[in-house]
Amino acid sequence: MIVSHKYKFIFIKTNKTAGSSIEIGLSAFCGKNDILSRCLPEEAELRKKLGYRTPQNNLIPFKKYTLRNWLSFAHKWKRKEFSSHASAGEIRRILGDRIWNEYYKFCFERNPWDRVVSLYYFMLYRNRSDSEPSMSISEFINSGKVLSLKKWGINNYTINDEIVVDRVCKYEHLEKELEEVCVEKLGMPHAPELPRAKAEARTDKRNYRDILSNDDRQKIAELFAREIELFGYEFQ
Repeated sequence: MIVSHKYKFIFIKTNKTAGSSIEIGLSAFCGKNDILSRCLPEEAELRKKLGYRTPQNNLIPFKKYTLRNWLSFAHKWKRKEFSSHASAGEIRRILGDRIWNEYYKFCFERNPWDRVVSLYYFMLYRNRSDSEPSMSISEFINSGKVLSLKKWGINNYTINDEIVVDRVCKYEHLEKELEEVCVEKLGMPHAPELPRAKAEARTDKRNYRDILSNDDRQKIAELFAREIELFGYEFQ
C-alpha cells in the first residue's frame, strides 16, 4: 500500500496481481513524506539496491486508534502499522475524507482462474519441502483457501460492497494500465520499471486452461462470479 502526497495517489495492493512489483516500481517516485507500508525483507533490500524508498511513515497515529488497536497495543506494546494489503475502508478512516476524496485511488484485478492458479503455486513455494505437494490444485480450490483472494481482492477496494477506487486496472494489461495511470493521469515522467518480485515461486508456466479441470473451472466461476461479471473475464 502506498500513499503518495507528492503525486496525490493511493495505491491499494491486491493479492496475486503483481502488487509487490508495482509497489517497488512506484517507490522510485515517492517523496520523504509519502507512506509506504511494510514489505518482505528481500523486497526492502531490492529497493535499497535500486536506490528506491523503503517502508516509511507507516505507523498509524494514536488519535486514529480503534478500541481493538488500543487493546492490542496495551497487550503487545507494539505500534499499529498500515498493512501491505490495507483495505479502502481502513485507509479512508485513517487518512480522513479530505485526502481520500482528493487523491487518485487505483488497484489491480486479475482473471480469477489465472489468479487462483498463481496463488496455488505461491503457497506451494512458501510451504515447499522435499516431499510431494500436500494437496492437488483441485483439493486446494475446494479447501476454501482461495477465499483469501476475495479478502485481499474485491473486498479490499470496496466499502459497503461498492467499488470506491477511481480505477480498477487489469493485470492482463499491466504495462499499458500503469502508463495511463502514472504518466497520463498522475504526471509522472515515465511509467514505473517493474522487477519480477516473487517470480521464483512458480516454475510451472503452463496456461491456467491446461492446469484446471472442468470442475475446477466451474468452482472458480461460482466463487468469483461478481468479479467475472464486473470485469468481463472469460475462461480463454
